[in-house]
Amino acid sequence: MSESIKKLSELFSRFPGIGRRTAGRFVYYLINQPESKIDELVAALQELKNCIALCSFCFNPFESIARSDRAMLCGICLQPGRDKQLLCGVEKEADLLSIENTGKYKGLYFILGGTLTLRKTDGANLRVEALKNRVAGGSFTEIIVALNSTPEGRSTAVLVERALKEGLGSRDQGLGFKITHLAQGLPVGGELEYADEETLESALKGRS
Repeated sequence: MSESIKKLSELFSRFPGIGRRTAGRFVYYLINQPESKIDELVAALQELKNCIALCSFCFNPFESIARSDRAMLCGICLQPGRDKQLLCGVEKEADLLSIENTGKYKGLYFILGGTLTLRKTDGANLRVEALKNRVAGGSFTEIIVALNSTPEGRSTAVLVERALKEGLGSRDQGLGFKITHLAQGLPVGGELEYADEETLESALKGRS
């Protein structure tokens, strides 16, 4: 295998859910494409890099060119009808979209950027401090910890709840917000990204 093929295969294998064998298939597929298709892919990647920014509040990616003078907020955070007293913390962008597509949640979001793993148990890879800053700077009455019902998700939920309570207090301590979790309408071991809208709606309604 040439060095160019090895290098690109290694890059593809870093994508979530992509193993070395699948990464290799991607490379050989590209090799057999006409130059125009490769140029199209390169242009799309360059546009992604140049035009997409992360929301300064929730970290949701959005087209930044048209909103460069509006505090770098995404379309969801800019919606005037959002409930500014509700904040829903999720692991990743796909989870945010899954909940938003139900049409039943009208609060704000915050993307943690991952979960705890067996190799990283201190939460250094998560945006926990940024979450604390958002909560401290808002007027939230409820923080929804909407993480997957997996060992990693449950461990991360415990970390997030502890960080918020220790750093900011809870309603019981007189600071005005409570922390809730999605109801167990979600199957144990399941992921929000793949849950249907009815299941997510039920989980949101039954949060506690």
